Amino acid sequence: MAGLAILVIAAIASLFMAWAIGAGSSGSTPFAPAVGANAIPVMRAGFLVGILGLAGAVLQGANVSEAVGQDLIIGQSLSPTAAVIALTIAAVLVAIGVFAGYPIATAFTVTGAVVGTGLAMGGAPAWAKYQQIVALWVLVPFVGGGIAYATARALRRLDRDRVVIPVLGGVVGVIVANVKFVFLGPSGVSRSLSGAVTPGIPGRVAVTLGVAALVALVLYREIDRDPARGQRRFLLALGSLVAFSAGGSQVGLAVGPLLPLVGEDIPLTYVLVGGGIGLLAGSWTGAPRMIKALSQDYSSLGPRRSIAALIPSFAIAQAAVFFGIPVSFNEIIVSAIIGSGYAAAGAGGGVSTRKMVFTALAWVGSLAIALGASYGAYVAVDAVL
Repeated sequence: MAGLAILVIAAIASLFMAWAIGAGSSGSTPFAPAVGANAIPVMRAGFLVGILGLAGAVLQGANVSEAVGQDLIIGQSLSPTAAVIALTIAAVLVAIGVFAGYPIATAFTVTGAVVGTGLAMGGAPAWAKYQQIVALWVLVPFVGGGIAYATARALRRLDRDRVVIPVLGGVVGVIVANVKFVFLGPSGVSRSLSGAVTPGIPGRVAVTLGVAALVALVLYREIDRDPARGQRRFLLALGSLVAFSAGGSQVGLAVGPLLPLVGEDIPLTYVLVGGGIGLLAGSWTGAPRMIKALSQDYSSLGPRRSIAALIPSFAIAQAAVFFGIPVSFNEIIVSAIIGSGYAAAGAGGGVSTRKMVFTALAWVGSLAIALGASYGAYVAVDAVL
């Protein structure tokens, strides 16, 4: 009976974590550039990101969930008590960031909390996995910000929307054609659109190029008819793709610690649905505050710079989902927003240096605090019980 009670508490803590992520990470970041460019109202953005995040959680959430639940500690699975401690500490830190207006890096807090409790239980560090995670975390600001900067500069200098935006749309089409979905493959296997159509490499290349050409053609016609409307629709489409990717990436941070507890008794799909519902609730109730903070406080964004920020965000998020690496969506989108903001002439394009410094400190601090607090809390609770 006591074990069941702890499992229920762990599930509640997981839902709380999912809510906090939906309010402060997956729910706020995808449409922040679109809101900053006045392409969509804040409340409508919060509504759409919740629906898309739920879909991404169910269709793409398995890889990261399994990595968080099984790959961060060697030789030791999280107990129900450890899962409760890790999820609660991480969720509280993220919630503090939501209400303070600073986007705490969710992946930092959850990873730190899971590692802290796992080490306190006597598990060994998974150094190989840590190297992958840290490498991605370090590269994200440079890769995402650099691509966003270069893209924004190209859009600003060339000022040829009928050429540049369709080409960028074609690049997005290449990624979409190779994103893996569970409904395209047999039971338990994800498969991309190109892989579902044909298994051979030449066929996959042909399908990929076909999707890219179709997206580029549609965008070319939209931009040719009405440049402003074409930019807006492309921006909203990118926001939708990023929101879907956020659900697939971030749900694992909420439900991953539960996987060692439920084992094979509860199918992973059901666990992902529960986490996705938590993300949706957070997006609908808490995301508007953070959407406003991201869209206005970090950089003044126009449609072109918003497009430049979302393209690398989508690519990096899908890479993280593919490799099963927990990644912070706040880090991805903030880096891209800053990179695109610096592409503007004069005063860093409206980028707030003070906000950047405080955000970076919050990211590093949340990792250290989550690791130390979860380790100490588990040791204290274990000593009492």
